[in-house]
Amino acid sequence: MLDLFAKATERPPFIVVCLQECDRMNGLLAEIKVTLIELDAGLKGTLNITEGMEDLAMSLSRNSVPAAWVKKAYFSKKNLLSWIEDVILRVDQLVRWSDEFITPSVLWVSGLFNPMSFLTAIMQITARAQTLPLDDMTLKTEVTNVMAVEDMPDQAASGSYINGLSLEGAGWEMGRNGE
Repeated sequence: MLDLFAKATERPPFIVVCLQECDRMNGLLAEIKVTLIELDAGLKGTLNITEGMEDLAMSLSRNSVPAAWVKKAYFSKKNLLSWIEDVILRVDQLVRWSDEFITPSVLWVSGLFNPMSFLTAIMQITARAQTLPLDDMTLKTEVTNVMAVEDMPDQAASGSYINGLSLEGAGWEMGRNGE
């Protein structure tokens, strides 16, 4: 397995976020692999069935995410099938991002374990570029009417394009204050 930490010779903020996300995802994938291999061995009779194996088997039969996986995962209320599909999309984004450590032109921010780390990296990069104190930085979000990620320009002039941001208990007030 290629060591991403060795591959990243430089560590600007976006690469640090990518490495952290890959590390967490690798931990989750390793937990999934180990627990499934152990369950398979237990079902074949080569290992004694443990309580953890029984819990895993019950979760799989109920289409729910096993507790052992939840401990290593991100927050989600999805059933197992939808959760696995989500994990695949998250892995795909991380594979593309870590291949050459080029930050995607549009990043699926809710596909990260820690979305705030990416938003903080945007502030760090902006603060360094404009020689401003990081403590004085705030995030400004501009909503676009572009509905497809493929229709977005290559890279944002400053900041970053993201998708997957959601608001709860809020609404849009377009046209207010001269906008």
